[in-house]
Amino acid sequence: MTDKEILLRIGARLRDLRKEKGLTQEALGEKGGFHFSYIGQIERGEKNVALLNLAKIAEALEVDISQLFTYTSVGSNEESEADLQEIMHMLEQQNPQQIAMAKNVLKAIFNNK
Repeated sequence: MTDKEILLRIGARLRDLRKEKGLTQEALGEKGGFHFSYIGQIERGEKNVALLNLAKIAEALEVDISQLFTYTSVGSNEESEADLQEIMHMLEQQNPQQIAMAKNVLKAIFNNK
């Protein structure tokens, strides 16, 4: 993967998360302490954003920074991606015992040992 492809993927993911949260570039910029044009440059893959700035943006989006690196495949099913995001959100709110229980249920459903 080229540098440009990485920047474009991060930018696209940022844009997707921002839109999921119903935020404009300006609103996200305000929440994170950035100018809206900087957010736009990141989304277009024009800026090589610093890791600490990505952490601030993730915090403003109220997501874990790892979600900025969760790429969706080209041509992936958007409905499936939304379902996975919803499942992740539900799991993030559970305690370790409940997460382990959910894991066991999934293993049983998919016959994985």
